Formats: sequence, C-alpha cells, structure tokens
Amino acid sequence: MKIAILSRNSKLYSTKRLVEAAEELGHQVVVVDPLNCAIELESKKPRIFYEGEFLDDIDAIIPRIGASVTFYGTAVVRQFEMMNVFTAVKSESLVNSRDKLRSLQILAKAGVGLPKTVFTNYANDVDYVIDAVGGAPLVLKLLEGTQGLGVVLAETYNAANSVLEAFNGLKARVIAQEFIAESGGADLRAFVVNGVVVGAMKRQGKEGEFRSNLHRGGSANIIKLSKEEEETAINSAKAMGLGVAGVDMLQSKNGPLVLEVNSSPGLEGIEAATGKDIAKEIIQYIEKNV
Repeated sequence: MKIAILSRNSKLYSTKRLVEAAEELGHQVVVVDPLNCAIELESKKPRIFYEGEFLDDIDAIIPRIGASVTFYGTAVVRQFEMMNVFTAVKSESLVNSRDKLRSLQILAKAGVGLPKTVFTNYANDVDYVIDAVGGAPLVLKLLEGTQGLGVVLAETYNAANSVLEAFNGLKARVIAQEFIAESGGADLRAFVVNGVVVGAMKRQGKEGEFRSNLHRGGSANIIKLSKEEEETAINSAKAMGLGVAGVDMLQSKNGPLVLEVNSSPGLEGIEAATGKDIAKEIIQYIEKNV
C-alpha cells in the first residue's frame, strides 16, 4: 500500500513517526506538502499534480494539516476523496474541528458534557455573557486561537468586562466559558483511533498557569481514564466523524467536560507519556479500511 502523509514539514516528530510506523509495516510512504499541490478539476477525472507528476497511485492519506493552512489543506484532502482515496481524517470533519463554535454545537447536540459556554457576535451586553457562564472567574477564547494562544482567564468581573469590551472593539470573535476550578490547571488528552482510546495522558500546567498545553511549558503523565471519561472521548470523536482524534477534557464535579476535539493531534506528547506506539495504531487503522 502507498500512503501519503500531508504535512508541510517532514522533520516534525509526528510526521517522522508515521513514516517509520508505515515502513515498519511494509508500506510505501511519501510526505506531501499540501500547499505545493495543484488541484486539477475535470468532469469525472479529478487529479492532483505535485512536484512534476500526478499523484494517481496513492491508496490512503493521513492529513497533518496545520490550522494556518486549513482552507487549502482541506481542499487537497477533498480532492483525494473525490479520487476515492481513503483518508484517516475526512475533509468535512477537519473543517468542523477547526471551527470551535461549530464543533461545540456538534458536541452539545450529541449530548457530550461541556463547560457552560456562550458566544455572541460583538454584543454590547457583556454582563449577560459573564453571568451566563457563572460569573468570574471565566475563560475567554478567541475562535482562531490554537495551542493555548488567544485564551485568557478573567479572574474578576471587571477584568472580564474589560477584556470582552476590548475584543468586541477589535471585532475579534470570542467564546466565553465557565472556569472549572476543581480541574486544578490540568486536563486530560485521550487519543482515539477507530473508535477506541489507544492512549491517554494528564497534562498539568506549570505553576501559576491555568493552561495545560505542552507548548506552554506544561507536563504530561500517563493516566487511566474512568469508564465515563473513556466513553466521553469515544462519543466526542464519533460525533465529530473523526477516525483519529485527540479529545481534551476537564475533570469536574459534574463528570468529564470536553474542551476541544483535535483532528491533527500531535504524537510526541502522548507517545512519551504512555510509551505506546500510537503511530502504529493509526497505520493499522488505515490497513483495516483500505
């Protein structure tokens, strides 16, 4: 089988591990930069041109599409789908996961536990927004933020009011969310492949930091999920239509609450924390479907 990994950088840990795992299982692998692909549209004959040749012998793709190139990256994934190539992450699911508001709407409809969340379109009634999520402290998130960037903890009512008014003045779209104090600056990342949790870790923010992202200096350790946490992760990935997903959850007095479902979860943190070969699990998922 010939597998194409859609990645802008072949030296990234996740990309390298997927290449290694695929080759170990006897597959041919190519790394394709989606931004260098030319999409050729013709009735009943969709094709992709890349580095001097047409990619017409690919059996499966693994999209590793960064948030900054979602538009064109998704178009390339969609083109492969038109060519009847299996994709580990569907284009529609990729688009939905990158839209924080849309993803939360999908999860809420599926009955997944979420922190109280409010979104408005630059509304002047910021008092309502603050009160609707339980008052201060509360978390404010830019819709376009990634890896903990664009996330603010407003610890007082006045601070929340000022930040919301500032974001509104800048025409920046913001989600307001309930602050879960009992989580203690930690969250859970469950890695789901083909409807099964294949690894989980607890990420703890550094001292004085409420964001637990590893990119922001957080630490990670292996954890055994409760039955409810595992079911929540699986149901979240299913609701989003993702065969491969990283589901981020908070532990709360009301059970697990989902923060985000990531369609291109990194492998470095989860493999280091769990000692598991997550890359191999992804390749085996493709084998079952191609």
